[in-house]
Amino acid sequence: MSENQNAALWFVDRHVDEGRSDKVAFREADGQCRTLTYGQLAADSARFAGALTRHGVRREERVAMIVLDQIEFPVVFWGAIKAGAIPVPMNTLLSAPVYAATLKDSRASTLIVSAALWETVAPALQDNPFLRTVIVIGDAPDGAVSYDDFVAGAEPMAAVEAQDDETAFWLYSSGSTGLPKGVCHVHSSLKATADTFSAGVLGLREDDVVFSVAKLFFAYGLGNGLTFPLAVGASTILLGGRPLPDTALEIIETHSPTIFCGVPTFFAALNARLDAGPGVTSHLRLCTSAGEALPREVGETWESHMGAEIVDGVGSTEMLHIFLSNRPGEIVYGTSGTAVPGYDVRLVDDSGDEVPDGEVGELLVRGPSAAATYWNRRQKTRDTFEGHWTRTGDKYERTPEGRYIYCGRTDDMFKVSGIWVSPFEIEQTLIEHPAILEAAIVAHADEQGLDKPKAFVVLKDGQSAEDIGDLKEFVKDRIGKWKYPRWVDVVDDLPKTATGKIQRFKLRGSA
Repeated sequence: MSENQNAALWFVDRHVDEGRSDKVAFREADGQCRTLTYGQLAADSARFAGALTRHGVRREERVAMIVLDQIEFPVVFWGAIKAGAIPVPMNTLLSAPVYAATLKDSRASTLIVSAALWETVAPALQDNPFLRTVIVIGDAPDGAVSYDDFVAGAEPMAAVEAQDDETAFWLYSSGSTGLPKGVCHVHSSLKATADTFSAGVLGLREDDVVFSVAKLFFAYGLGNGLTFPLAVGASTILLGGRPLPDTALEIIETHSPTIFCGVPTFFAALNARLDAGPGVTSHLRLCTSAGEALPREVGETWESHMGAEIVDGVGSTEMLHIFLSNRPGEIVYGTSGTAVPGYDVRLVDDSGDEVPDGEVGELLVRGPSAAATYWNRRQKTRDTFEGHWTRTGDKYERTPEGRYIYCGRTDDMFKVSGIWVSPFEIEQTLIEHPAILEAAIVAHADEQGLDKPKAFVVLKDGQSAEDIGDLKEFVKDRIGKWKYPRWVDVVDDLPKTATGKIQRFKLRGSA
């Protein structure tokens, strides 16, 4: 091999050569507000790589990470990649049984866990035949070693030789339709997303400060808060705790991020908080949203409050980040925009034939960041990755202008009177009602056994069921006589994944 293509060299080590050693790469917004400079990241990740090797971690062994958004996260992630091991960031909001299954599925030999999560994670470690070392960031209980002790005295290690298409890391899918799946990504995928969406759409700059409420274990958050800022030498604000509207707005005001990355449900919650109280001073020049399609009302309300556009995009764990997106200055809320430069998309019917404009089809995408495979899921890999194309499982329609409009997940779509109904279209209409904060639509059989829309709605603070009036007529007047919800349930909240996606399959089960 003529050149080492280990991703850590470009994202981390080159910044030392380019004079950024003293620049802050990561700043924590909670706890002790610790900082990590580019020079410290390069040195500490090399030392962590050396510690892994010293403790017998071999190349391609999995290093599981149940780590909050704190400065140890980038050190562990890049340190594992430097050592030739496979970091596997995992959702920090799961239950012990899911952790147990996921850790066994990954066959990780090493686990790094934040001390605040230990009580939840500990029961999941029983009867695990693969784990040899458990490292706790903070005070270590019996049977584990503290992070500080693990790295103490380790010799820094240079990044191992790697090829572009060698597996670098895994992510587990969010589980919006069931149990998570291990998604294997190669070294080149990281730079591919930085060169396409980050550079080509966001135009991220070295003087930007990024704050993402989407966590680093999530593919969208990993790009927002880790790889995109490192690609240009920018800085990231990390929030280890749970993102709440007041907390996020305080960070926007006090830490002055220029880029804010959220998800639709969180933007809706922020809007409700801003509607009810005073505004904040911000330095935001741009915002991003992904995870699910952003409702038009949410985007327009946010921009009226904050004066910053939301670039709504569509991505997936399988494609690592956003491949279909609106553009700054060309936002059309209620649409997902057009293909990100470097990616191609098409819509196909059940036979695989492309559908014309105005008709619903499944979205397929091809581009440089596609995953290599699902771990130990041969049939699912075959079903999803078809040559250069990846099936997204999302239903869309394309306008004559070439913009794509989200209709729902393949499993969420259903027909009413023989006509396809988009749950998202109805949901978007429902949240235009002044009393409704969130909504979800699922199919529910009527007395004749025919599918009709059923709505689950969450009301804004201070609103009651009497305030929503006749929602059936509200929907009929806006999008069509057959699309209105036949039943409306007012609920306290909607079931969601940790990444903010509504788990409609759980609602179908309760309908």
